[in-house]
Amino acid sequence: MNGPTLVTWLLALLTATAGTSCLARLRHSPVPCASSAHRPLARESDAAEALMGLGMAAMAVTGATVPAPVWAALFGLPAAAFLLAAVHAPAGRAHRLHHAVGALAMTYMALAMAAPPGHQHHHAAGLGVPLLTGALLLYFGGYTVWAGSRLLRTPAGTLAVGTAGLPQACRLTMGIGMFAMLLTM
Repeated sequence: MNGPTLVTWLLALLTATAGTSCLARLRHSPVPCASSAHRPLARESDAAEALMGLGMAAMAVTGATVPAPVWAALFGLPAAAFLLAAVHAPAGRAHRLHHAVGALAMTYMALAMAAPPGHQHHHAAGLGVPLLTGALLLYFGGYTVWAGSRLLRTPAGTLAVGTAGLPQACRLTMGIGMFAMLLTM
């Protein structure tokens, strides 16, 4: 990341905590059974969010020191899997598409960080393509507002107390993290 060191480390801490929380939920969630179609989708979501949170933390700290092919494989392969799953399975399509956009955005940021200085499209803002970066900022900014609005209320309309709001808090954290990383490009 190109931001101040304190911001970089705070972002790494925030996303690592969210990723670890998602990993813990994945580890402690019951194994999917045939009677519940929602559980496999929730486990898939927890796994994707754990990967993104821990990956964002690693990318924030290590930045361009890790070769672009490593980042591209780490995020590009899951992005392709989520896109294929969204196309072939109607259940959870929107959430899988969101995970694909997130993984593709991480791949884009990694490739932009690894680009040689002469290939950064000669703009003063930093790395990447300004129009694509702007579109991703709008997407993740909007997603963050949406996720934040869902944080305090459950689908039944009651306040989320205890761990009931953890998945929404994790999604909000991921949206904030993606927005902050894109903002520093």
